[in-house]
Amino acid sequence: MPRLAIVILNYRRPDLLADCLTSIYAAPVHCELALWVVDNASGDESVALVRRDFPRVRLIVSPANVGFSRGNNLALREIMAAGGADYILLLNNDTSVPSGALDHLVDYLEAHPAVGAVGPMLLLPDGSLDMACRRSFPTPLISFYRMSGLARLFPRSPRFGRYNLTYLDPTQESEVDALVGACMLLRAQVVAEVGLLDEQFFMYGEDLDWCYRIKQYGWRIVYYPHVIVYHHKRAASTRRAIPSIRAFYDAMRIFHRKHYAARTAAPLNALIETGITVKELLALGRNLLLPPAARRVG
Repeated sequence: MPRLAIVILNYRRPDLLADCLTSIYAAPVHCELALWVVDNASGDESVALVRRDFPRVRLIVSPANVGFSRGNNLALREIMAAGGADYILLLNNDTSVPSGALDHLVDYLEAHPAVGAVGPMLLLPDGSLDMACRRSFPTPLISFYRMSGLARLFPRSPRFGRYNLTYLDPTQESEVDALVGACMLLRAQVVAEVGLLDEQFFMYGEDLDWCYRIKQYGWRIVYYPHVIVYHHKRAASTRRAIPSIRAFYDAMRIFHRKHYAARTAAPLNALIETGITVKELLALGRNLLLPPAARRVG
């Protein structure tokens, strides 16, 4: 029987966390299941709720909000040190997992030994596709298409729509560059090879970086739309809009500097850094003009 460890990071959303955990426990899985929750210093009823209503959950309480990467790594280190899983699922607290979804994702990796990570179709509350669930790496050229607006103007173009793969049918199983950390299943063997999440990334970008390293090690990454998971996106980030926006654009800088800057001409690097800063300032300005209920990231 495959051993599946699920890691859920929580920050100040006990309501969504309860719904997520309930959805997982609603139907038995065919795996040996270990469910981990890392509470990122929520300071609310989240910890008490888990202890009271979900006693089977392995709870880690962080004394500070250490971000997405460091928070998830608190559980990942324990799982890897104990050798307690064959598969590891990163799952957001703002997701709902239908019956059978976990088994089908594990079955996919069981049947495809060359695939290191698989992700489902993620649907937003309005039924639309969460575009982040299948992506290409943001190379300088792909980033230019996205930041210049060409990707939005020509979403069906295989050239301009490459970042979110908008030219592909969302119901089509595809090998992709990257999945999203909201719901990503990996082999424990892959985590052992590539290492944990890079803690340079506070929030955003760490999933892209993980996938980049997974591909460097020769593993395939697959978007598998025959499994659907529901995602109430930005539930945590909307509570702290300005820090979240800054983290979003910081992640762009870190990813570019880590993976592309050394092989990109200096003038182009300067242009990219300037473009990121301009986009960040515009996003902050737009966000401040919105009513609090409407503020969001990027």
